[in-house]
Amino acid sequence: MTWPVRRIAVLGGGVMGGAIAAQFANAGVPSLVLDIVPRELTPAEQALGLGFADRRVRDRLAVDAVRALLKQKPAPLFSEERLALIATGNLEDDLPRLREADWVIEVVKEDLDIKIRVLTAAAPHLRPDAVLSSNTSGLSLAAMAAALPAPLRARFLGTHFFNPPRYMRLVEMIPTADTDPAVLAAVTEFGARRLGKGIVPARDTPNFIANRVGVHAMMATVRVMTELGLTIEEIDALTGPALARPRTATFRLADLVGLDTLLHVAENVQAAAPEDECRDLFAPPDFLRRMVAAGLLGRKSGGGFYRKEKGSDEILTLDLDTLAYRPQKSAQFAEIEAGKAIADPGARVLALVSGRGRAAQAAWKVLAPTLSYAAMRLGGIADDADAIDRAIRWGFNWELGPFETWDALGFRPTAERLRADGLPLPAWVDALLAAGAQSLYTEIDGVRHGPTAVAGARAPVWSDPRVFDFARLRGAGREVRRNPGASLIDLGDGVLALEFHAKMNVIGQDTLTMTLAACDEAERNWRALVVANQGDNFSAGANLALLLQEAIEGNWSDLDGIVRLFQRATDRLEQCAVPVVVAPHGLALGGGCEFTLAGDAVHAAAETYIGLVEFGAGVVPAGGGCLRLYRRHVALLPDPGDLYPALRRTFETIGLARVATSAEEARQLGFLRPQDGWSMDGAQRIAAAKDRALALANAGYAPPAAAPVPVMGRAGVALIETVLYNLEAAGRASAHDRKVGRELARVLSGGDVPGPTTISARHLLDLEREAFLRLLGERKTLERIQSLLRTGKPLRN
Repeated sequence: MTWPVRRIAVLGGGVMGGAIAAQFANAGVPSLVLDIVPRELTPAEQALGLGFADRRVRDRLAVDAVRALLKQKPAPLFSEERLALIATGNLEDDLPRLREADWVIEVVKEDLDIKIRVLTAAAPHLRPDAVLSSNTSGLSLAAMAAALPAPLRARFLGTHFFNPPRYMRLVEMIPTADTDPAVLAAVTEFGARRLGKGIVPARDTPNFIANRVGVHAMMATVRVMTELGLTIEEIDALTGPALARPRTATFRLADLVGLDTLLHVAENVQAAAPEDECRDLFAPPDFLRRMVAAGLLGRKSGGGFYRKEKGSDEILTLDLDTLAYRPQKSAQFAEIEAGKAIADPGARVLALVSGRGRAAQAAWKVLAPTLSYAAMRLGGIADDADAIDRAIRWGFNWELGPFETWDALGFRPTAERLRADGLPLPAWVDALLAAGAQSLYTEIDGVRHGPTAVAGARAPVWSDPRVFDFARLRGAGREVRRNPGASLIDLGDGVLALEFHAKMNVIGQDTLTMTLAACDEAERNWRALVVANQGDNFSAGANLALLLQEAIEGNWSDLDGIVRLFQRATDRLEQCAVPVVVAPHGLALGGGCEFTLAGDAVHAAAETYIGLVEFGAGVVPAGGGCLRLYRRHVALLPDPGDLYPALRRTFETIGLARVATSAEEARQLGFLRPQDGWSMDGAQRIAAAKDRALALANAGYAPPAAAPVPVMGRAGVALIETVLYNLEAAGRASAHDRKVGRELARVLSGGDVPGPTTISARHLLDLEREAFLRLLGERKTLERIQSLLRTGKPLRN
């Protein structure tokens, strides 16, 4: 089925409807958002003399929902400019406009009757080839389909986006018995390719996959809290990274999702799944009902299990008995502290639940019901274990799904422990045990397979051919070289990868020396080089702890050598005889940004947060960041004779430590060039970077020729100095900010030279290095670095 999606329509302009439209806008797809007509006039509308016939009134709810996208945190849009792709209207006047849409998505309240009314009202206005879907967290798609005209049922399905749609990878695709398989395949392909989503097929059962298993885990955790007398803080300490789950853990996650949503999902299973052996567990606790009744819904209402005090950074915790807020209590578990040093998530969970302390007991009681429940649901909510694991990883951000966790703990001993605790296990588990299986997942003919509900049958695990797995490549013998900070990996087709793998992927001497080795190796034996890794973030920057220690000890010769080595590494990337493509993702800060700027091209993840943040540490970029960002702004000047706009923009970006909140914003700030690209699915960025590198190689690549750098000289320093003086006088900059700013202005202006003139790139790099070392000798700079290392926050001293 050929299905070009040129325009969509969203029925329902609430938070979720607006956010779905925003994600399509991020993908470049225009949308129409329709909401109900208001039943009351606002005081502002009354003051203007508007009536209910005025379109400003009739469209108000949709217009307000779309405008609110600019204020929401985290931001649903890549940039403010994307808002222009979203049109608005109302569900009474504008249903005929649905004929413009290739895909219509219903996103109204989670009430089956309301959804059916909206879907049936929209149906007559759809084109014969348009797709209609419902974004529901767990209501019956069959019931909705039954209310639609027969010809439309083949083009109707469920598409459950997880909130917030920009950041959550999971979309569950739920066909009905009438859904045309070609329609399902087309929507799945579009969701994965254009929207960058992780698509998991689900059956039309209450709450589908992720919410069925994930909310069960949350409700089981609440029961353990009550049984063991644990606090909210202790539960969140147990159910975060210690159990290979996100830092939002249990109650911070509930606040993020919304307590009313959690209540609805739990009640839906209890009402719609009478055969579920854990049905009673989904009965919401009394405190949850009281919280929702009191309007304590989580972040969207300003407070849920936690509340941030207005005007301060203090976070308070809810007392579940009184529904009043109290100061947070410390949650101290020795087993959890010990586990923080274990990088492998499976090993971390195993170490925790294998202990003998209070935390180990509680962790097992939290985890065990989830393993049993997921096993019992296999065949009911999904065809295979891999679908459940992916849904939980992508929908709840767990590092390991339940079956992957089970394997990490040991399949056979964990099954025995579950049996001993009286937890049910299905026949397919017994069949694997009887067959002597040592794990749930296994390799068959080089392909990973996972269990199904059919006794003894396994199915191939889903894999994306456009996603590299560096761990598997290493296992296949394709690691070319390695040191503690970085590796070289064969990506195939003559492309070499430079991978960082230090903690937080900070750039230290091991990384720098491997970068030089990568360029030498690539020039001898390879067609191109890709700089990428598969950690949580591309790079948090240079090793500040090392720099601080060297400065405190006065090892200035060593520090000078470190900076020179850093500059040599980025220069080497820039001048490598084969094309170098950098594939950043997540955080690419400081030195990570400088590595990105040194590439011939960049193919980033859409979710890349990149910036030169050294000013917050009291120094200036010294790995070529000043040089390369300034050169980019100079190249974009409409009048090459007027250098001040390039100087000002570069100074402001570095001096304000601006960090792009998306790859698109990175392009606007100059960290990415107009011709650089990004992948909506960040996992595919390395394959795209490899393609770009080969394209450059095939086009007869030659490294860029050395060119002089035009600078303003003393005149530029004087102009920036005036700005800094005014900022300090107005109390918007400290004396040390002004000192760092003067050093930055001197670097970007070319130093103490008459201007305008040109200097060599080497001269500007020397200015970077000298300014960095001078500032590193300042007490206030050392205080800033110490604060960053201790708190993660910049110190304004």
